[in-house]
Amino acid sequence: MAEAKPEQPPSRFATMFEGFRKELDEHHDRRERTIKASRDITAASKKIIFTLQRVRDVGQPVPQFVNKNNAPYWEIIESQYKSISADLQGLNAYRYSHNITGGNQEFMEALSFHHYLETQSVISCEEAQAKIAAMSGEGGAVLLTPDDYILGICDMTGELMRFSVTSMATSGKLPAGKPNPHKRVKQEASSEDVGDKMDLDEQVPPTQGAPTPRTVLDDLRAIRLQLEMFDAPGGSKFAYELESKKMPVMRECVDKVEKALYGLTVRGSERPKGWMPDVGGDRRPEVESY
Repeated sequence: MAEAKPEQPPSRFATMFEGFRKELDEHHDRRERTIKASRDITAASKKIIFTLQRVRDVGQPVPQFVNKNNAPYWEIIESQYKSISADLQGLNAYRYSHNITGGNQEFMEALSFHHYLETQSVISCEEAQAKIAAMSGEGGAVLLTPDDYILGICDMTGELMRFSVTSMATSGKLPAGKPNPHKRVKQEASSEDVGDKMDLDEQVPPTQGAPTPRTVLDDLRAIRLQLEMFDAPGGSKFAYELESKKMPVMRECVDKVEKALYGLTVRGSERPKGWMPDVGGDRRPEVESY
């Protein structure tokens, strides 16, 4: 019978490596929870945007049927932020920022689009951060970085493009808000950080009659101007994402609205009063949908 091997004494490093394993397990669990929450937030935000595209007016409260349809999706987003709020505090807010950035950007797109339809203004970064903080619950506010805010605003211009082209194709005119010569697209910045804010004042020329309503195209051009003036830090991932992906798409969205409006204006004299596009049969609408 073989002799039994003597029992090895416990290594003095065993406790240390047990601690490492526990930390890694907790890290992977937090990471997986954050990724899953980001995907769910993204999916719910997209559904909110789809429903908001049924709105046809700017500068007015969103119709009740839209709010009713979107209520479950806002609740999903809130529950997901609450589920990960405790995991994204302190240093972990930056450690897992690249895991939640997709959900934050999509949420910013939905939130800013909803805010614009109701107020015809761009929601500020502070207001968006306060909204997420209110949805994060007792675990603490989930961080919305300025990078996610700006990238979400860039994506929102695509929704404004679809909203504008659809409105022109169905109503024959570019959507515009109510005339207000003193209305601003964004809140006034303080004197200390005026250089860091996107200030989209609407310069309305003095007229003898009523002021001309500000159109969605006017706002798109103002947003494009302010984003093109933004100087992203060179060499960063944010600069690459903004300059290589978001900005070209944003400029293309503004160009599409301009071209659609040009076509509508040029052909407008050829149409009888009360003309509506005929989309039945094999005939395609004269304003192309993108």
